[in-house]
Amino acid sequence: MEPPELRRAIEAGRATATELGLQVDDVVVIHNSDRVALRLVPSETLARVAPIGDLAGSEFEVEVARRLAEVDDAPVAELDPRVEPRVHVRDGFAVSLWTYYEPLESKIEPADYADALQRYHAALRQVGDLDPPHFTDRVAVALREVNDREQSPELADADRKLLLDTLGELSAEISADKAGDQLLHGEPHEGNLLNTKRGPLFIDLVTCCRGPVEFDLAHAPEEVAEHYAGAEEDLIHRCRAVDWAMFSAWRWRRNDQMPDRDHWRAEGLNLVRAALARCGRAGPG
Repeated sequence: MEPPELRRAIEAGRATATELGLQVDDVVVIHNSDRVALRLVPSETLARVAPIGDLAGSEFEVEVARRLAEVDDAPVAELDPRVEPRVHVRDGFAVSLWTYYEPLESKIEPADYADALQRYHAALRQVGDLDPPHFTDRVAVALREVNDREQSPELADADRKLLLDTLGELSAEISADKAGDQLLHGEPHEGNLLNTKRGPLFIDLVTCCRGPVEFDLAHAPEEVAEHYAGAEEDLIHRCRAVDWAMFSAWRWRRNDQMPDRDHWRAEGLNLVRAALARCGRAGPG
């Protein structure tokens, strides 16, 4: 968020927590992107604040967290138990309140990462009738962005074809057999797995979707898959190519605001090509 919007988001998070009886003497910005994460001190609450246009996503995330809280051994960050588990609307923002976990400095080892992801997937199989999008719905959004030259005017024709073919053809291959699909985190990369005194905990549940477990493994460090029983290596590579193609699609949007965007535009395309090569393709098709 830009500074004026960020200031309003901080105040929305502070005011929401205060009205609910939580003490807030200071606010620390933990993460700032399209939504912000705020540490509220001394209540040790984490406020997630999103633009009101993302209200449905925030409500879905809270519902996922609420259901996972009822499952034993789910390695997931929890909502703040001192307030009602719901999204609060204030000053054009959707505010949800979570437990703050002090992260440990030590790195999560691949075997522990895989164990957390397997337990997370097992927990998701117990949460009932959630109806999240299929991962191909997210791919379809990326395809529309790449197809729209007005939205991605600086994307070269050859690179546009690379992304369109990768997103279209590989995602169709991956989704052809949905028998093994289940609920997924959606983006369980290292930034969404905290190392805490309680062990590794997944955060940012708004990306929950359906698909093969290999789609989640494609977001994790490569060594993690070696410790995840039953994962199909070639499918992981294909999912990784689709994942990097989606990442690249967002970077080439005209209004993308990711820091160091020019670097990630080039690097994203390189990573798509590398992932395609890993599954035996010089290019899609």
